Amino acid sequence: MRIIRGTHRGRKITAPASLPVRPTTDLAKESLFNILDNHLYFEDTRVLDLYAGTGSISYEFASRGSQYVISVDIHPGCIVFISETAAKLGFSGLKAIRSSAIAFLGHCNEKFDLIFADPPYELEGIEDVINMVFERQLLNDGGWLIVEHAREKDFSTFPAFFQHRNYGKVNFTFFRK
Repeated sequence: MRIIRGTHRGRKITAPASLPVRPTTDLAKESLFNILDNHLYFEDTRVLDLYAGTGSISYEFASRGSQYVISVDIHPGCIVFISETAAKLGFSGLKAIRSSAIAFLGHCNEKFDLIFADPPYELEGIEDVINMVFERQLLNDGGWLIVEHAREKDFSTFPAFFQHRNYGKVNFTFFRK
């Protein structure tokens, strides 16, 4: 995986093979950030990365200037890897937290400008994450929730739905407060 833009543009990051992850492909990540480039001022964006895995999305936000990024994953190896990589890259505003997404959202009292969720494609109940984000009002006004998912999932009937994008096997659904 690589960081596409920002202060660490082109930097390759190699995660240990032992991590149980499916990182967002570089093509899909680049397409996603091309959309975000036109809608966000990264320096002022508070980001929550759920199911962070290797931290690829978190590093991209930090490289582009986001000063506040929280990466959440339940796997201890992922948290260690994200923390060590963030330190090596000098991303002092990136914090890794070991927790399930549901538990974190249930206790979270902060608001974010962007929440990105990339659960395992076979995970049941991603709808609960979407519902919790809006029920607990975890997005700032105008904030976005982006869910990466398999093509079989369809979230177009959710009240806050506003866009779906497909990049091969990778699908992003966008919700907006």
